[in-house]
Amino acid sequence: MAVLERSYKRYEGALSPEWSRFLIIPRHAVRNIFRSKLFTGFYALSFVWPLVCAILIYLHHNAEALSIMKLNVLDVLPIDASFFQAFVAVQATVGFFLAMLVGPQQVSRDLTNNGLPLYLCRPFSRSEYVVGKMSIVIILLSTITWVPGLILFLLQSYLEGWAWFSDNLPIASAIFLGSLVWILLLAFATIVNQMIETHWGNLISLNALIQNVWAGLFGTFVRQVGQVTEMRRGVVVREALLTEPPLWASWFMLFLICAFCLWLLSRKVKAYEVVK
Repeated sequence: MAVLERSYKRYEGALSPEWSRFLIIPRHAVRNIFRSKLFTGFYALSFVWPLVCAILIYLHHNAEALSIMKLNVLDVLPIDASFFQAFVAVQATVGFFLAMLVGPQQVSRDLTNNGLPLYLCRPFSRSEYVVGKMSIVIILLSTITWVPGLILFLLQSYLEGWAWFSDNLPIASAIFLGSLVWILLLAFATIVNQMIETHWGNLISLNALIQNVWAGLFGTFVRQVGQVTEMRRGVVVREALLTEPPLWASWFMLFLICAFCLWLLSRKVKAYEVVK
């Protein structure tokens, strides 16, 4: 049939559910991302640390392997909250570099090439567009943070027994929540902090902020972290304790940062911007 003979026909195919329409964006974006050999190689290397942690967990419960390697079980790192906190911290650092490779180009291309009208002229809201773009980073970073973290937790639970699983169940929630909070922050923005004889400035430092949240989730949070002593002519004239802000303040600051970034996104994501 010639093009001139074609007429408009209503689409009669199956419609995708409204709640899952935002998944169209990450589905196609992930295909393009893994076409990059640099990203694919770096993504593969991000699983080295989970593999090392799995080996350490295995060695803890394999006396034969320890005897062959002439290692004492006490020489191997203890598998506790600090172990999983270190795992989350390392994988979060790797995730930061992955986000740097993936995140910046997702929205900038649409803005540069005026692609937003193509999205918003369809039954696709601005919020779905934002969630779809954020889900690219969230999905990729989840596969290297809390997903392998929970697998390691289940491996340790399987080898140690049901009693260890029930006693350390909060560690699993800490792995998930701690990783998810960091992923959301990477999907939003970064802020730099300066401290002057206090750690309350950590409320505006994402690095220190997420460290406090992780420590609180894993039960290793300590408010007093140091002491400053000022001496003159050998006499102490002033002493000050360095204390971290309370955990509720850190969580509240995270909420404010995420809310502010969402507000900025809602202001920026428009089909056309009219300048008066």
